[in-house]
Amino acid sequence: MLVLLSGCKPWRSFDKERHPSAPDYSQHDSWACLPDRHNASDTVPPNSGEQDMQATAPVDVFYIYPTLDFSPRNWNADIHNEKLNNLIERTAVRVQAGAFNGSCKVYAPLYRQGTFACFFDKKGNGKKALDLAYQDIRAAFQYYIKYYNKGRPFIIAGHSQGTLMACKLLQEFVDTTALRKQLVAAYLVGYHIQKDYFKNLKPCDSVTQTGCYITWNTVQIGGEYSALSKFFSGVCVNPLTWKRDTGYVDAIHNLGSVNYSFKKIDKFEVGAAIRNGVLTVSAPANDDYKTFRTGYHIYDYNFFYMNIRKNVQQRVDAYLKMH
Repeated sequence: MLVLLSGCKPWRSFDKERHPSAPDYSQHDSWACLPDRHNASDTVPPNSGEQDMQATAPVDVFYIYPTLDFSPRNWNADIHNEKLNNLIERTAVRVQAGAFNGSCKVYAPLYRQGTFACFFDKKGNGKKALDLAYQDIRAAFQYYIKYYNKGRPFIIAGHSQGTLMACKLLQEFVDTTALRKQLVAAYLVGYHIQKDYFKNLKPCDSVTQTGCYITWNTVQIGGEYSALSKFFSGVCVNPLTWKRDTGYVDAIHNLGSVNYSFKKIDKFEVGAAIRNGVLTVSAPANDDYKTFRTGYHIYDYNFFYMNIRKNVQQRVDAYLKMH
């Protein structure tokens, strides 16, 4: 299906398209998540023993969701598209942004994301659409810092297109500025990052290291030399150890995965090892997790949901102890 979708592109060029109106981040309806407004990032899996702790969390997370607009009609999504927003809410917000709610207040802007066609376009339309998307993320982050942050420590997190946006954000506003002192860590999942992308920020290589970034792209074991893996390879941190070594880590160290039904925790779902710049994982114990051409991109967060929750708390605790 994704192969077919990649051939479906808007018939108008970016410059001739009428673009959706820009978000106004002073308005609550321009945000997918705000900590004082109920949304799916407040939820935890049933019977997991986890709790939403946003009311008292000492740290913020600024989260940016992945590509979820597969429409071939436009280059950029409309933030007032209710069907799309519902999809964002029940998938990315619940599974990914919600993984931070045990330790962080969650902020997530709606933005005019580049549609799926952007990543297959070779005429410059896709780049322009992604640049427009970044304009929104940039404006949202500036609004967050000015009106919401109040000098608190923060985490930057994203997935896929969201991580592309997060990398640009870190490069412009954090990497070489005083804001770097407030950065607990960045979870830059599902996008290839080369080791010299940032001037100062370095990959994390321990459970409690702060002021660093974590990144991985998930494929099945044996798929590390596939075309998909070559596209995704780069810096990689193993979310079962939070280290960059290449040793295989057994699934017994996987504290729990969630699928998109979000009804339960699946323990010991996959083991993982870093190979050729990507995170290779063993075959899932549960048939609910399907691969696409050796890739598990859509499960980058799902497979390691409980490990992420625990690690966010560990890094928050370490940061607060040092500051």
